[in-house]
This record gives sequence, structure tokens and C-alpha cells, in this order.
Amino acid sequence: MIQILYIRMRRFLRRILTRPRIDLPLAAGLFLLALIGLATLYSAGDQSFALVGGQSARFVLGGALLLLVSRIPPSVLRGWTPWLYAGSTALLVVVAILGEGRGSMRWLDLGVMRFQPSELLKLTTPMMVAWYLHPRQLPPGWKDIVMVALLIAIPVGLIAEQPDLGTAVLVAAAGAFALFLAGMAWWRIGLLVGAVVGMIPVGWHFLHQYQRDRVLTMLNPESDPLGNGWHIIQSQIAVGSGGIFGKGWLHSSQSRLDFLPEHTTDFIFAVFSEEFGLLGVCALIALYAFIIGRSLWIAMEARDTYSRLLAGAIGMSFFVYVFVNGSMVAGVLPVVGVPMPMISYGGTSAVSLLTGFGVLMSIHANRKTHI
Repeated sequence: MIQILYIRMRRFLRRILTRPRIDLPLAAGLFLLALIGLATLYSAGDQSFALVGGQSARFVLGGALLLLVSRIPPSVLRGWTPWLYAGSTALLVVVAILGEGRGSMRWLDLGVMRFQPSELLKLTTPMMVAWYLHPRQLPPGWKDIVMVALLIAIPVGLIAEQPDLGTAVLVAAAGAFALFLAGMAWWRIGLLVGAVVGMIPVGWHFLHQYQRDRVLTMLNPESDPLGNGWHIIQSQIAVGSGGIFGKGWLHSSQSRLDFLPEHTTDFIFAVFSEEFGLLGVCALIALYAFIIGRSLWIAMEARDTYSRLLAGAIGMSFFVYVFVNGSMVAGVLPVVGVPMPMISYGGTSAVSLLTGFGVLMSIHANRKTHI
């Protein structure tokens, strides 16, 4: 029995390794981004090999899942979508009961590792929206828009209750992008955006006090430079001190002297900016832009509605992650705890992100053929 399992496993691994169904330009961009992330983490983490080794192991796990998912046809993923969405949403309920975290309930302790289920919803929510819209006439009418809004609101509400407003916004954006790419009329989009803006004063009263403080601090960080404004001020100092060419790798004084908080996670982009300067930041943004552009190209070449909406939502969501973290580090947006993708230290985030790109690889492998 063991020998049969061994033979089947060998055949499975050989099939994946000898005939990988991946988009080589996208894979190369992700590999280069991972190398940059590990190099930056080594510097930001006080040259800790343990930290880099842990992140490398997560990248390896994420890469294995990318290869595995890339071999699953989009039609099969579409059939699994309701179950994946329901399962990941149910995990949010488990988190509310058994979760743990620092000032919040975000994590499940599995013994060998800690797991953040909300990261799964960044993928399963747009999958569910694409699944719902796939068989329906597009562009969607108000009935379908309301149903999609409910599908998005359920996980977003559970995540916001943890509380994790940053992830809740990202999940909402991922689902909204799938709806937007379905061809919504601009006047409908305008009405929905106006409704969201009009709800901001109401939503303000439901925010926790520390969340309100973050918004007010963003508007005037100098009002509390040694308290709530410390993160933004030190981050801006790090970004500005990098200049055009930067101080060089391993020479970030803000992180080394421990002025910059969370310098391996939320604010690692500030460390990168200080060490590599404006030129390095422009190069990194260009790499991100290439990955996003390649993702949108895959969406354009997709075979069916489900694949097109899902691929486009994954690509646009990746853009939002980069934009939110970069704006947060620069003091343009409040500190919401959104990591810089593939650069910030974090297990669940990196693995779920690479799994999402595995879905993109699958869509690319089953794209339309042109005569």
C-alpha cells in the first residue's frame, strides 16, 4: 500500500515539475519580487537568518500551492467555488469564537502554526462573485448587484468585527472589482460610490476609538508626535532620508536604531525606501506594475466570464494592496495594517497571495486560442 502511494506521488510530482502550466513572465516577476522581499527582510530584521528562513519556507509552500492550483482547470475551480466560499466564511465564525490575537481576534492556533482565515476571503470572495455572475446576463442589473453586495457584505462584516478594518476593506475591494469588471453602467457605479461616501459619517460612529485616532493622526501627525503620530512621522523620515540613491543595503538607520515600528511587517517599505532611495522605489513599483499588467492581460485572454472576472479582480486587488501600503507608509492613508505584498513578513498573506496567482496561471493555461 505504501509503495503504491509512493509511486502515485512520484507520478504526480513528475507531472507538475515536467509540465508546469505557468505563465513564465508572471512567474519570473513573482520570483524576483520574492528575492527582493527576502533581501529587504534580512536588513529590516537585523540580519536574522531565522526570520528569512521562515519567510522562505512560506514562499516555498506558496510556490508549491501555485503549481498545484495552476493544474486545476477553471471549470473545476468554478464548481468548487461555493464550497470554498462557505468554508472560508465559516472559519471567520470559528475565529470569532476561538480566535486569538494582539488586541483583536484574527488568528486560529493550529498547534504547528497560526493561521489567519480572513486572508482566504481575499481570494474566495471574488471567486464567489465571479461564480454568481458567470451564468447571468451582463452587465448586471440591480437585482444581481444587490445579491453580489450581500455576498461581499457577509465576510466583510465578520472581518470588520474582529476588528480588522484593513483586511475588510481589501476583501470588499476584491469583490467590488469582480462586479465592476462585469460591465456595470457608469451611472450605477456613480450612485453606489455616492452611497458609500454618504455612509461615511454614519460609519464613523461605529469605528473603534483607536481607528478614529488613526484617521485623525493621518490628518495631523504632529499633534501627537510621541504617541499616535510616531508611526507616520518615523516612516516619513525613513522615506525622505533615502534621497535619490538611498543609503545602501543594510544601512537603514531608522530600523537599526529601532525608531521605526513594525519595520519587518507594515512599514518594511519605509526600510526599502531608505536603503534604495527614489530609484529603487521606482524600480520596485515598475515590477509591481508589470505583475499587475500581466494579470490584466491574462484576464483579457480568459476563456469565459468566470475566468475573466476572477483574473481581473485578482490583478486589481494586487494593485490595491500595493497602493494602500505605499500610501500608508507615506502618510497619505491611515495606518490600517495592510502588508506590502511579497515584501512584508507574514505567512498566511504570502501563501494566500501565491495561491491566487496559481489561479491566474490556471486561467492562462486554459485561455482562448486564436487562429
